[in-house]
Parts: sequence; structure tokens; C-alpha cells
Amino acid sequence: MEIPINTEPKIIWKYFEEICQIPRLSKKEGRIIRYLAGFAGKNNLKFRKDKHGNLVILKKAFPGKENIRPVVLQCHTDMVGEKESNVNHDFNKDPIIPVTRGGWVTASGTTLGADDGIGIAAVMALLEDKEAIHGPLECLFTVDEESGMSGAANLEPDFINGRILLNLDSEDEGQFFIGSAGGIDTFGRFVIKTRPPKTKSKTYLIKVSGLKGGHSGDEIHKRHSNAIKLLCRFLWNASNEFDISISRLEGGGMRNAIPREAEALIIVPIGKVHLFGSFFQVFEGILRKEIESTEPGYRFDLIEADTAESRISGKLQYRLLNTLYSCPHGPVEWRQDFEGIVETSTNLASVKFNNNEIIITTSQRSFLDSAKKDISDKVAGLFSLAGASIEQTTGYPGWKPDLDSEILKIATGSYKSLFRRNPDIRIIHAGLECGLILEKYPGMDMISFGPNIKGAHTPKEMINIKSTLRFWKLLNEILRNIPEV
Repeated sequence: MEIPINTEPKIIWKYFEEICQIPRLSKKEGRIIRYLAGFAGKNNLKFRKDKHGNLVILKKAFPGKENIRPVVLQCHTDMVGEKESNVNHDFNKDPIIPVTRGGWVTASGTTLGADDGIGIAAVMALLEDKEAIHGPLECLFTVDEESGMSGAANLEPDFINGRILLNLDSEDEGQFFIGSAGGIDTFGRFVIKTRPPKTKSKTYLIKVSGLKGGHSGDEIHKRHSNAIKLLCRFLWNASNEFDISISRLEGGGMRNAIPREAEALIIVPIGKVHLFGSFFQVFEGILRKEIESTEPGYRFDLIEADTAESRISGKLQYRLLNTLYSCPHGPVEWRQDFEGIVETSTNLASVKFNNNEIIITTSQRSFLDSAKKDISDKVAGLFSLAGASIEQTTGYPGWKPDLDSEILKIATGSYKSLFRRNPDIRIIHAGLECGLILEKYPGMDMISFGPNIKGAHTPKEMINIKSTLRFWKLLNEILRNIPEV
């Protein structure tokens, strides 16, 4: 066991380690759902599962608390699978190995899955704890949050009955979230047309790596560099200067993560190799000077490679590079009522060569449905001009804040009684399932909170141990303070 056995709260870390042993990528949550159903059976707890894979485990009230209002505890079961390029890890079968470092729990070269594994562990701890004082609990475990929120989107109207919901999927301890942005994904697809490589040429692999990346909602305002944008900036300039050809160009991973790495296999005419090498060194220095203060781990490498078997056509290369270089990325508008909160953003998430097509994935977020559609349509317009086919998802709604929320007042009072200070009341640019749940269950009163998690959706993900203990105490205190029906 990598987390010391005496780490508090022991019951949460016990279950978190068990959860880390179970692969649970989005749309592949079968094993974690079976694990949770088995846990319910062992503890004589009733549960039900819907046809989409969502699970609810029920726990009766503590004796004498039967008249307290039922509460829904909600978290998602899937995780983002991101790893460093030099790490050998198969997220479909390999366990995550948590380790402690300086008061934090992290993993080695992969995402940890504290988003939202710590929420699952906390709910399991409450379900097991016979001394916890609370009313009736409905513990809702949703699927597929990270790749589209389809689990929450497909909840049946009678799957849960409570009208107070605690979402345990936030990453800033001491903050209560009462609103979140909605989102939509926009895809562009190019049909690949290849040509044989030009004779008398040399092949190189160009790699951008070591960037911070991050959550495309919660960290988009931090202006972390986008590996695809940096690489395509170089390729666009080099293509005009040296008549290079592209054999392959890929970068990024998940739709909700800022790309940390990107690479291209390129072909350079033999007569221009020397000048190209000098051009690369100068360009690398320019980029380093621009971003070294914010991206200390940045690397831009030029590596000799085996001869490429093919190249994409010149017309396709022109359209692809202009699309990626011009594609917007980052904050678009800022809110006026909540300082420092992005209103609308877009993320150039990935570019992949997949069989006979090139797929560009982008994601847009906004608190306003109209602004969300507008920025998605602008990206789609760019793709259309370049001759790509376009796909836009239906997306998910935002969650409108309610400053008069009763559960917000209860949670605020609970926080003040425990920690002798006021919590921050905030909205978050990241997407939460609360908007979809509210759409399914109008009138649901809810907040979102959690412990301190840094680097979500990246291999640098970590969760603070002391913060998790405070989160656990707060969760119990809120449940003790829920009023009677």
C-alpha cells in the first residue's frame, strides 16, 4: 500500500486505493459499477441501476433522524486517462498506483483519478459508517461525465427522489460552487489524401512536450500553452519557407484537457536540411523566450527519423495548417458579475490521424447558451471554409446560480461553525453535471464542493491530504444540519 495506513480519514483513503485498482475510463465504467454494487450487497444496502449504467445506493436514516429531508450525494465514476509520453501504462487494464509526496497524493506519470475518485470514496465511507448522523441518503454514481455527461443527461425522472443534492466533484476546498458553464463539442474532419514522399529528402520527428496542460474549463483562464498551437505555428512558418511535407500530425488527448504534447512527422528537401535546422533552433528560442516563465518544463525537439512512407497532399496540408493555426483557443469573454471568471471559452483539444481521416476536436463552454452556440458556430465556420466536414454535439446546459439556495445557507453555516471563517461562494467555468440534473429534476436545490485537487486531467494531478480531512468533516456537518421535512 502506497498511502500510509494511518493517513486520515483512514476510511476514505482505504476506499480510494481500492478505486485506483479499477480501470474506469469514460464509457468503460462497467467494473467500477460492479464494484459499487458488490459493496452495496456486502453492506446490506439497497441499490438500483438504470439502463445507461448509472447506479443509486440507498441508506436509511440514522435512528431518530427519519424525518430529516432526504439528500442525494452525487459523483461520477469515470476518470480522464492522461499519461506522460515516456510512461508505459494501459488505462484499460493497469491500476493507478497512488503515492504520497509532501502532504499530497499523486501518481507516477499518469492522472490520479481523484477527479472524481475521492467523491466516490467519500460516499462509500458514509455508506459504511454506522455512526454518521444523517437523514435518508440516495447516493448517485453517474457514468461518462468526462466525455459528454451522457449518464446525467439520460437520468430517468423517477431514478432519484430527494430534492437536495450535494455534488462532490469540485476541486477547491473552502469554496462552494452554485453555478457552472454549459458546453458543446465541435469536430472538423478532413479526408486524407496521400502522396509518395519526394525523392532526395530527409524525415524528422518534431515534438512539443513538457507543457502544463490542464482542465479546459477550470484552468483555461491560466493561459497555459497549447502544444498543438505551438507546433502548428512552427509548421505554418516552416511550410512557407522550406517546402516541407507532412506525413503525420497529432496532439492532445481528451476533449476537456488543454493539450500538453504534440508531434509531427515531416519531410524536408535534402537541399534545405541545413537551413531548416538553423531555422528550427531560432524558432525554438523564440518560443522559449515567450513561454519559459509560465511553462518551465517546455521542450521542442527535432529528431531524425526513418524515411516516411507517405505524405499528405499539398492542398490538404495547406488547409490543415491554416485551420489549426487560425483555430481560436482560450477565453473569449469574461463575466462582469463574478471577477476573474471566464464567461465563454474554446479549447483546441486534439488533432488525430485516424485511418483515412484527420479529426480535429474542439470544445466550447459558456454560461450563456447563446454565446456557447455562437463560439461553436464560429469554429464550425472556420472548418467549413477549410473544406472539412463538421459535427456539433447537442451539448449540455449550464447551471444558473441561486444565491437564495437553502442548502447553500446550511452549508455556509456548517462551514463557519467548523472553521470559523466564511467560505467563498463561486461559480465555475468548468462543466458540472448539476445543470443536466436540474434539467431532469426542476427545483432541485444543490451545491458542489470538494477538497483541493491540482492538475486535474493531467499526469500532474494531485490531491491534498489535510484538505481531504476537512472535506470529510464538512460533508458530515452539512448532513447533520439538514432540517426535517
